[in-house]
Amino acid sequence: MKDKTLAAALAFAGGPLGLHRFYLHGFRDALGWLLPLPTLLGFWGLQRIEAFGLDDQLSWFLVPLLGFCIAGCALRGILYGLMAPEKWNARFNPGSDAQAHEGQTRWATIGVIVVALMLGTGVLMASLAFSFQHYFEYQIDEARKISQ
Repeated sequence: MKDKTLAAALAFAGGPLGLHRFYLHGFRDALGWLLPLPTLLGFWGLQRIEAFGLDDQLSWFLVPLLGFCIAGCALRGILYGLMAPEKWNARFNPGSDAQAHEGQTRWATIGVIVVALMLGTGVLMASLAFSFQHYFEYQIDEARKISQ
């Protein structure tokens, strides 16, 4: 029996590592094995910022990968938490009662949804702001070089 609250928490907290996919679909899930790739690339972008500074253009692409992966997994946690109990049990607990306890929304589920919404949105906005700011600053610097 797959618990909705646990799946939502795993999607938010361990989603970038694919933990929710492994919990729901098993270790043969290809997407679960692919999810750590953008996460690791994003951490590599953070290391490049530490090594080369904020002017490293590759990090402008890599860091948002981490942010988008975290935000996407937070969204997946929200979707799991908001799924109707009948739909949850039909999809992840086939053969069980439509109102089985594992598919019910509890206070812990609501807490996971709220935290995932707040932090996921914050990470997404920070990732977008980082990329756009550095991209447009680069464009302005290049335009100044051309105009001089």
